[in-house]
Amino acid sequence: MAVMEGPLSKWTNVMKGWQYRWFVLDTSSGILSYYTSKDKMMKGSRRGCVRLKGAIIGIDDEDDSTFTITVDQKTFHFQARDSEERERWIDALERAIERVQNDGRDNGGLQVSPEQFDRKLMETDAYLQLLIEQNKTLEKRISKCPDVATKEKYNVIKVTADAMIEAIKHAIISLQISKKLKCACCWKSHSKESLKEPVLNGSPHGTPLTDEANFDHFTASSAQSVERTARSSISSFTGDSLVVPHTSYSSSEDDEFYDAEEIKTPKPSPHKEVFEDSSVDGPSPIPNAGDNSTFDDLYDIQNEEDLGSMEQHGSIIGHLLSQVRIGMDLTKVVLPTFILERRSLLEMYADFFAHPDLFCKIADMPTARDRMVQVVRWYLSAFHAGRPSEIAKKPYNPILGETFQCYWTLPETSECQEKVDDGPIPWGTKENLCFVAEQVSHHPPISAFYAEHYNKKISLDGYIWTKSKFLGLSIGVHMIGQAVISVINHEEEYWLTFPNGYGRSILTVPWVELGGKVQITCAKTGYNASVEFHTKPFYGGKKNRVTSQIFEPNEKKPFVTIEGEWNGVMYAKYISGMNETFVDTSRIAIHRKIVQPVDQQGEFESRRLWKDVTYALKMRDVDKATEFKHSLEQRQREEAKVRKDTGTVWKNKYFYEDGENWVYYRPLLKRLQQV
Repeated sequence: MAVMEGPLSKWTNVMKGWQYRWFVLDTSSGILSYYTSKDKMMKGSRRGCVRLKGAIIGIDDEDDSTFTITVDQKTFHFQARDSEERERWIDALERAIERVQNDGRDNGGLQVSPEQFDRKLMETDAYLQLLIEQNKTLEKRISKCPDVATKEKYNVIKVTADAMIEAIKHAIISLQISKKLKCACCWKSHSKESLKEPVLNGSPHGTPLTDEANFDHFTASSAQSVERTARSSISSFTGDSLVVPHTSYSSSEDDEFYDAEEIKTPKPSPHKEVFEDSSVDGPSPIPNAGDNSTFDDLYDIQNEEDLGSMEQHGSIIGHLLSQVRIGMDLTKVVLPTFILERRSLLEMYADFFAHPDLFCKIADMPTARDRMVQVVRWYLSAFHAGRPSEIAKKPYNPILGETFQCYWTLPETSECQEKVDDGPIPWGTKENLCFVAEQVSHHPPISAFYAEHYNKKISLDGYIWTKSKFLGLSIGVHMIGQAVISVINHEEEYWLTFPNGYGRSILTVPWVELGGKVQITCAKTGYNASVEFHTKPFYGGKKNRVTSQIFEPNEKKPFVTIEGEWNGVMYAKYISGMNETFVDTSRIAIHRKIVQPVDQQGEFESRRLWKDVTYALKMRDVDKATEFKHSLEQRQREEAKVRKDTGTVWKNKYFYEDGENWVYYRPLLKRLQQV
């Protein structure tokens, strides 16, 4: 029975555009059929169909009207009129997918023998013949009816009746196909005689329709139409618009017409040796924990091995997908350990400063205009280092109270031994760019971070909290928060926000892209900039595109436009006519962060806190990594319960809440004012 029908647009590769189609969702067969028009649907001329068993629905977080269905190694793209219509279709499709999956898993213990099945088909065949004969009687009555108004009323019934028998025939032939498939026989090997007369499970009210009054209660097609369509359908098994196909397909007069994007299954990764010390019962020992350079190798993901095909983890991913729905918040959904990245999210935020010289150079610029350009230059360089691999992996979720500290030495700066005792990194000097981050909230998961260079008199104070959203074939991570760059010598503050992140192709080899618009503003000078991270469209286009425009105060036309790839080369065009390579991430050096040796770190510092998980992942022992990860999470739950039972309020170490913002408790500006 069709539970939903209506118009949608469907992307066709041959036309490189959207084409109107009429769609019918049938939960009994688990099929989404589509036709070139509603009239063609009435005639049973199906253009193509999408089988829903095993299908995955996906949405684009940047577009509220499109969605995809991926099944049978194909991805079909659809467009509704608006977000509300899309939600209606997605809701109906998800329920249909769930039903067909459940039907495939368990039939509730009901067992039907072939003899019983055949007997029911014979019974329904008799009802169908009654229906066809009564439809013929109706047609004769209409032709003899002298009253035009009455004739028109009968014609309305007749049109409705035509549609019903087409739908009934669809259901009947589906039953026949199910029987044949159950016997593992090929469709084409069946005799036409076995399907010569489609059968019906009974009239709409369970009794034959014998009088004129009952014609108001059913819908059917003319007997001639039924018989003609049936003969045509039965004589052409593979092209039948009513047959449930073995796979999803699209039809066209043009043999080169494809409506679906084929999924390219990656080649399996070569086998790699798994290191495991079965003699160790407790936490895995960390080799040379006091040797910082050696231990850093555990975190080196510049040459990270690929995940390979996710098919090897199919049961885990399948279990995960069975628990989520489109649009669901994934904050509390536990993702499998094998996709973890071997570092905390707090450490990933430190990679915003992988080019510390570009950040500190903001303070060296002589004019407000130059400083805004340099802010944008640093900002556009700040994301590629956090994603050094094409493969998408997820950093550890920091636990409440977790901290991360590091510093960078700027190139071509003089040696400085003078420490900043009251700074964020007491062991950093006045010529270092020092960074500290802290997980200040668990629900919602908020990370606060602060960086400063003492001698340059520049700092950044920011916070981010993430909200993950399931998009079907993707996971969207909304980065909510902001940061403020303080250029103290010029008394300027630059406010900025962050793009969203997306983990794409989560069923094969996942990859990351950024998306969304952000703003950078300076209230004092009036300079401002817009930056847009463009997600890759499914019908062409490039990955990782970014564009930016920088505006002078009170101007609507930018004085410079930047475009390129945020993990590649970006070019700038100035209104003056000058062009330049604005940022080339392949040519600028990534400066390695300097972190205290693990044995000198505090108990809640990221690398010490996660060291056992990190080591197990490096050794590719997923079971042990999962065990260590669970123990940390369980400790966090137990500590939260104790605080709740005792009425204790958690106190953060470095940051405090100021309205809706999180602020470093002793920023450089505040300390300088106290001198």
